[in-house]
Amino acid sequence: MTRFALTVEYDGRPFMGWQRQDHGPSVQQSIEEAAFAITGERTAVHAAGRTDAGVHATAMRAHLDIAKPIAAFRLSEALNARLRPNPVAILACEEVADDWHARFSCTGRSYEYRIINRRAPLTWEKGLAWQIAQPLDEAAMHEAAQLLIGQHDFTTFRSAHCQSASPVKTLNKLDVLREDDLVMVIAQARSFLHHQVRSMVGCLAMVGLGRWSVADMGDALLAADRARLGLNAPPDGLFFMGASYPPTTDGR
Repeated sequence: MTRFALTVEYDGRPFMGWQRQDHGPSVQQSIEEAAFAITGERTAVHAAGRTDAGVHATAMRAHLDIAKPIAAFRLSEALNARLRPNPVAILACEEVADDWHARFSCTGRSYEYRIINRRAPLTWEKGLAWQIAQPLDEAAMHEAAQLLIGQHDFTTFRSAHCQSASPVKTLNKLDVLREDDLVMVIAQARSFLHHQVRSMVGCLAMVGLGRWSVADMGDALLAADRARLGLNAPPDGLFFMGASYPPTTDGR
């Protein structure tokens, strides 16, 4: 049995999310079915994160176990061939140690949320960004974002369906940057609560629109109450950007 680590890119628009669902297609299901078509083996594909319906990834890390002898390059090529026409691509594939786990060995995850701040409608970016027509004050958004850095009870920014044992998380980075009409929110942490990034972005947008003050963001965090959430951003603009691992267990 060989364990292979995958780096996966996907457009989340056709899927109900990463995880297998009874009511629609998923990225996990697509890769597992492709692997079965190649090897005849039923294998589970485990990922560093479980993105929601409509959320995308540029470098999701995942792993699967294959008993049939096959080289990593051949597996990658075969998976990509079988995945078509689904918008899923295996960017890299390598053999890793049997105890390497895409989720449990992961020490950090990064997301990027993309907002297009303009009045003209979106064309090719529709479904790949959140459009906000009113002007955003990205400096105020960044200032408010810094109040969330560190270890906090993030109950306010946690989905009611979150399965995490604790609402306490440590946020390492939350930056707001602008490039012309594109406003990007960069978030990094060891792990996130369900909907945490989208909920933080929604509230940052409230600040950027002038509907919340910077202090309101701090008050919402300290309240530790989901009822104090200002806005949950749509999934369209959220991208899983990467996962980090200790040097001895990163499969490289």
